[in-house]
Amino acid sequence: MPEVPSTAVLTSIAATLDDLRTRLVEAAEAFGQAGDEARAGELYEVERHLLQATRRMTRLLRT
Repeated sequence: MPEVPSTAVLTSIAATLDDLRTRLVEAAEAFGQAGDEARAGELYEVERHLLQATRRMTRLLRT
């Protein structure tokens, strides 16, 4: 049976998701400024999903 992850592991995962989300926003902004709105839009969509995942992790850590 797999070991249950510790709060520290889950906190680290949540921080990694947030860092990745920040990097995606930076990339999306760069594509937008370069005039590539299609790629910027796709990256913003991924960012929205990561934001949702980050919020769910935060709720999980509060319980």
